Amino acid sequence: MEDKNSLSETGGKKIKVGIVNYLNTKPLIWGLERPPLSEQIELVGAYPARLVQLLADDIVDVGLIPVAAIPQFDPYYIVGDYCIGAEAEIASVCLFSEVPMEEIKTVYLDYQSRSSVALLKWLMKEYWGVNPELVQAGDESYRDKIQGTTAGLVIGDRALEQRRISTFIYDLGSEWKKITGLPFVFAAWVSKRPLPGDFIRLFNAANAMGLDHLDEIVAANPYETYDLKKYYQLHLSYELDEAKRRGMSLFLQYIQNTDQEV
Repeated sequence: MEDKNSLSETGGKKIKVGIVNYLNTKPLIWGLERPPLSEQIELVGAYPARLVQLLADDIVDVGLIPVAAIPQFDPYYIVGDYCIGAEAEIASVCLFSEVPMEEIKTVYLDYQSRSSVALLKWLMKEYWGVNPELVQAGDESYRDKIQGTTAGLVIGDRALEQRRISTFIYDLGSEWKKITGLPFVFAAWVSKRPLPGDFIRLFNAANAMGLDHLDEIVAANPYETYDLKKYYQLHLSYELDEAKRRGMSLFLQYIQNTDQEV
């Protein structure tokens, strides 16, 4: 029997897909912007934490949301076989500081983040053994406060820029890999209702399409701050394989067991 909450009957309406306009998502979005899938979807852009609310409010049907936000949806569906992940060093999700870890007294948390904030909290408590004051940033001005004993978590393109400024860089992807031996998934495609199988097959093919056109994507997004080809091929890993699924499950288990607010 067909699930009455399924999106398999869309009545001709386009499926709304929530995307993040960071450089790290460009390979996944490349195919979504082109036929045949582009004719069936409407793209809605937002930063990660905001995208969670858009999915909750049914403004989008599927979104590339932070993994830490997944438990708030019941039920939820992981859509397709692609994600924003890292086998080790991610480069664009880091704690930045002007002093060594043990001297940090205050940490600003990136307002655009959910998974990265949850991961940082877990690392500080369970692995690094530090307990600085945590301040939730409200806007971009917090990056100017990363000085002295005040550090900041920065994600996305802004983190690549911050790498040129800060003295100490603690890469969250690398730290997770050292502890668990597993890759980390920062964001996954998630829906609240089942999506049609035909759509998911097209969606998967569209996600894969960009990975075969990295040279074109790099050429279309000139970026002097960081080598994008290196970023896409060395730091990012997009296939949601079995190892990443294990890493994702372990992370969700960790944050649920520690009752983190994400």
